[in-house]
Amino acid sequence: MSHDDFAAEPIKGLPELPPEGEEILWQGRPETWALAREALNILWVAGYFIALTLWRFVTVVDQMPLDLAIAASIPFLILGAISCGLLWIVAFVQARSTVYTLTNRRVAMRIGSALTVTLNMPFTRIATADLSLRRDGTGTIALKPDGSVRLSYLVCWPHVRPWHFQTQPALRCIPDAKKVAALLADAAETRVSTPRIERRPAPQVMAAE
Repeated sequence: MSHDDFAAEPIKGLPELPPEGEEILWQGRPETWALAREALNILWVAGYFIALTLWRFVTVVDQMPLDLAIAASIPFLILGAISCGLLWIVAFVQARSTVYTLTNRRVAMRIGSALTVTLNMPFTRIATADLSLRRDGTGTIALKPDGSVRLSYLVCWPHVRPWHFQTQPALRCIPDAKKVAALLADAAETRVSTPRIERRPAPQVMAAE
């Protein structure tokens, strides 16, 4: 029997039905390879083990026959391949368990593989949004909350903007990032510029004695 951990979601990526008047404009998730490259630094890890392999070969090649020197260096390549494979698996699991949702009122992020949480960020609580675009079209949209919002870096990782003191949730390594950023900008501008009408009770008039 198949089992869906997110079967309780009325709409994929959202813990409850959107309120009346809210429309989903876009949904997506990170691209696995881009997430492994940007968030998990898989290329740096691969380069590190290649450098170790070359260093090992250079240090032993003058002490033993060529075939034995190569054999003594290969274990570093094997360790590197295993490490990179594990990082790719982590990126795959993170990408598959993530759903980013953009509506005409907010950005919602269902994140986490072991402990799943959903972050809701109304446009009125987002100070700025910054786009970091790659040549392959993937990119990251970092959302800087206003001063009233405090988020945990560890809970949000890897869906955060790196190397920033204030935790900034991010739509990380998404395809067609430029298009999504344009949708977000238009929706946020429309939402923030819409006047809000609040109904307040009329003041009570006290009769003078």
